[in-house]
Amino acid sequence: MKLRVLGCSGGIGGRHLRTTSFLVDHDILIDAGTGVAELSLPELAAIDHVFLTHAHLDHILALPLMIDAVGSRRGRPVMVYAAAGVLEALRRHIFNWSIWPDFSKLPDEAHPFVRFVPIKVGAAVSIGDRKITALPVAHTVPAVGYCLESGKGGLIFSGDTGPSEAFWQAVRDVPNLRYLLIECAFSNQECDLAELSKHMCPRLLAEELGRLNRPCELFITHLKPGDIERTMLEIESSLSDFSPEMLQNNQVFEF
Repeated sequence: MKLRVLGCSGGIGGRHLRTTSFLVDHDILIDAGTGVAELSLPELAAIDHVFLTHAHLDHILALPLMIDAVGSRRGRPVMVYAAAGVLEALRRHIFNWSIWPDFSKLPDEAHPFVRFVPIKVGAAVSIGDRKITALPVAHTVPAVGYCLESGKGGLIFSGDTGPSEAFWQAVRDVPNLRYLLIECAFSNQECDLAELSKHMCPRLLAEELGRLNRPCELFITHLKPGDIERTMLEIESSLSDFSPEMLQNNQVFEF
């Protein structure tokens, strides 16, 4: 499997800041933030599967526009996978005819541009030889992380989460884990806000990584614009044993 980072910022505000979205091979998206705008129309039309971690805007913003752009160019619907609560939020608040047309019923219910597929934590979706499994996380809304497995190696993306023993148990159970992409949205001076909003700051992340107990390459995502340098300095100071790196746009992982 090959994962390309389209966007990995916790917000916008700079020429190179794009919110969360990853392209897996040529046909799978993990989240659909503003990073999706990096793709051409033919690349967008090639996407058959979208896996959403949760329904916050920075992770789903481009999805309605993508469906609108490619629906008539495809012969089959785009499959959107997410927890039931996430899909309910999309139906109620986005694809509701008021904010955006309901493309799960257009052009008609028998031939929609998009199909919503509920997934449960621990359940794997197999797409050819590739396996994508929803992992438990702790966020303010229904949310999951994802484990991607090729048969040769694994990559885990936390999505948005605060401290969660269930998440780390799932991480420990993944064989041949090579990469862990984990969020750290706030600096330590905003640790109270991180705890309230169920995100990570360097202090919390350092405590959580004590539960990892296995080697893998660690990459930090979802850093808030305007506080990136401070947060990364705090991460490098408190997590030096893990040699963390900041995730970058257009970075590619093969596993």
